[in-house]
Amino acid sequence: MNISFIGTGNYLPEIIQSNSRFEKSEFIDENGKAFEADNKEIIEKFQAITGIESRRYLEPHLNTSDMGFFAAQKAIENAKISAEKIDYIIFAHNFGDVRHGEIQTDLLPSLASRVKNKLGIQNSKCVAYDMIFGCPGWVEGVIQAKAFIKSGMAKNCLVIGAEALSRVVDINDRDSMIFADGAGATIVSATNDGGDILANVTTTLANDEAYYLYFGKGNKASNKDQTRYIKMLGRKVYELAVVHVPSAMAEAIEQAGVSISEVKKVFLHQANEKMDEAMVKRLYRKFKADAPEGVMPMNIKEVGNNSVATVPVLFDMVRRKQMPEHELKKGDVILFASVGAGMNLNCIVYRY
Repeated sequence: MNISFIGTGNYLPEIIQSNSRFEKSEFIDENGKAFEADNKEIIEKFQAITGIESRRYLEPHLNTSDMGFFAAQKAIENAKISAEKIDYIIFAHNFGDVRHGEIQTDLLPSLASRVKNKLGIQNSKCVAYDMIFGCPGWVEGVIQAKAFIKSGMAKNCLVIGAEALSRVVDINDRDSMIFADGAGATIVSATNDGGDILANVTTTLANDEAYYLYFGKGNKASNKDQTRYIKMLGRKVYELAVVHVPSAMAEAIEQAGVSISEVKKVFLHQANEKMDEAMVKRLYRKFKADAPEGVMPMNIKEVGNNSVATVPVLFDMVRRKQMPEHELKKGDVILFASVGAGMNLNCIVYRY
């Protein structure tokens, strides 16, 4: 029995926000002080490091669960199965539904239950639950789906990764330019001759690293303002990622019993272009090899960092030939890897 991706789908919001929209922003540091550099210089440096030129923001009338539903519909259609045959719905996110213009997160009922309801699934044995695991949530959801299928508890699992970070950013924080919205979904199933998950590795670093990403007060907040926003110790995240993610990928490759030369694509969490390039370079260095040109598909330039959604969106775009410079062939060995709040990181080795 193989454990295969038999269907994928994604949803990217229609609102495109270019870097130029931040030229009139009031950026201040965590101490409430203005930066010496003007906004154009700040934006130019930001783009040079992250590679982001634009990002997608969710339409005001929609929410994270809506994006997950749209992506799930496409994945089910792509898989050519009935939604009634889905045994588990695993919805990875971090902030739940946050209505436009409001500050409360809404997790009751779970987003997975909302998707099941929207899909109209009548099967009560289809279990729906949410996963809060930082940006690596979708990858970890796939690892859990693998466990359910291996144990005989499931044949088909719908794994969704979605986030609307535009609803939880501090507009006075420079890091707000990184974050974006989107959703990706996959059907993971038991098959006789499809692709197969060869190995997986997961790590949680929760000592000094636990609060590298956290919910904190706004940079311009008064003492009376209790609103909290997504905050990040960017340098700390970078230093952790470039050391630990390549190690996890190398460990998974060795567990899978494949050669680094067999790896055709690395689907890496789209957080920061320079950071991703450094991680892939260090991975190949561990095997005394050079990273092949085009091994890492990237869409961060156009869509930004949509957290849990980045890896499944990227995978779906390549499968649907929406990135002409990249293609997947039967038998290709590919990696999925991510790092994020927790601090969590993980990797899957998959033979397509």
